[in-house]
Amino acid sequence: MSQPHQERPVSHRTYRIGQIVPSSNVTMETEVPAILRARHAIAPERFTFHSSRMRMTHVTPEQLKAMDADSDRCAVELSDAHVDVLGYACLVAIMSMGPGYHRTSEERLHACTAENGAPAPVVTSAGALVHGLHTLGAGKIALIAPYMRPLTRTVVEYLTQEGIDVLDYAALEISDNLDVAAHDPARLPGLARALDHADADAVVLSACVQMPSLGAIEEAEQVLAKPVVSAAVCTAHQMLRALGLPATAPGAGHLLSGAYAETPVAQGR
Repeated sequence: MSQPHQERPVSHRTYRIGQIVPSSNVTMETEVPAILRARHAIAPERFTFHSSRMRMTHVTPEQLKAMDADSDRCAVELSDAHVDVLGYACLVAIMSMGPGYHRTSEERLHACTAENGAPAPVVTSAGALVHGLHTLGAGKIALIAPYMRPLTRTVVEYLTQEGIDVLDYAALEISDNLDVAAHDPARLPGLARALDHADADAVVLSACVQMPSLGAIEEAEQVLAKPVVSAAVCTAHQMLRALGLPATAPGAGHLLSGAYAETPVAQGR
């Protein structure tokens, strides 16, 4: 008597996601995993998450510079785990180092992984935000940042150098990084509505990977009737493209809706 047919379990590729994280950051290790795990409902891939930390407690130019100098060590540590992609999870640390610095950082950190025998593509949240906005065709934006006003101006000037016109912005002026993480994301759609966004092509709900915003992205898109992104959403988009995967995830807004699933991987961002 023949045995009943049994379906073989589908084999799922598991990717290792490495993140270089400020020591006081408690958000990037929740939002990026949440975005990628949301793909489980629509795609077969699975992900594990691995971090190395750089010391930083207050978002000041001095601490940011010292922290960035530690990123090479983190890249080497993560390459010991043979991660498949590496994300640098501090947007303002990169932008405060001068125009276009995300390219320098990405090239240097990739070289660190290659020299350690485990080359991995590198995505910085700063470069990912730039590329995500260009992917959306967003030449004019409004944004919310938790930083003190001078650092927020640094972000605005960095984006301007990359061909993105910031029409309006809100600087929440929160200096303690743990206080940034404690900011209530439910407030963000209202803050975004108060911006001068009528002529903006898109709105950046959080220009910081420490300020939570994922749960408010789609609500803000409904309120503003235009694409809304965050540094974390853009980072997840670029990580997926760097892995050669369709950049799609439910619940993360228009950029990850599938409309930009097969966009080219950023080169020389």
